[in-house]
Amino acid sequence: MELKTLELIGDGKLTIYLRDAVERMPAAMVRPLVLVVPGGGYTHVSAREGDPVALQFAAAGYHTAVLDYGIGEKAKDHLPLRQLAQALEILRQNAELWHILPDKIAVCGFSAGGHLALSSAVLDIPGAQQQPRPNAVILAYPVVTAGQYAHRGSFVQLAGSENIAAQLPFALEDKITSRTPPVFVWHTMEDQTVPVENSLLLLAALRKAGVPCEAHLFQKGAHGSSISTPEVDRPSVHRNHWVALAIEWLNDTFGIWL
Repeated sequence: MELKTLELIGDGKLTIYLRDAVERMPAAMVRPLVLVVPGGGYTHVSAREGDPVALQFAAAGYHTAVLDYGIGEKAKDHLPLRQLAQALEILRQNAELWHILPDKIAVCGFSAGGHLALSSAVLDIPGAQQQPRPNAVILAYPVVTAGQYAHRGSFVQLAGSENIAAQLPFALEDKITSRTPPVFVWHTMEDQTVPVENSLLLLAALRKAGVPCEAHLFQKGAHGSSISTPEVDRPSVHRNHWVALAIEWLNDTFGIWL
């Protein structure tokens, strides 16, 4: 495996894990890629939702990458979304060199990182003439709505304001269209930080727009459980099944088997 670290605009960082291209494995000379977007309420980037997640997809045969994006004051003016778009552009521009399938790049986001991942599929960057989009979206307990069930802190960071009217442009459930790529989402019913209604509102919008989607709701688990292993300090053998389910779904969505 080859590891690359690239700088992005606004002090962002893209860490790329490239699986080896080996002639004796001709079915995997080129591979799809999963770009992992950790959460953190746009105040920090959660280490639990970065490298441990990327290595799960790498073990399943995918190239992977992890995005470090703008937080705090740097979360304003769509900088995190611009950084994610730049990351997608870099990956596609170097697809041939790095043996990436350019039309099989998924984003996998957690909490506020889930908001950013889905934003890359449905929000427009102001002033951008061409905007790269992911081919599939995987979401873990995502921040979606700026309404009654909002994780208000995320939207305050994005809008730079406590004013709810200023935050509404960053809500996502009303931005879903038939052009939205396929979505996999999971959540826990016990989540007190980002209520499960965020995913339920998203599912209703995806269903209405006819977007292919799959959802899994687990009864137990606090917010931020990542891959639910002892490594990330949130162990649950049952909840960890989301990883295998997401990989199977993505294989089916991309029409591959690695």
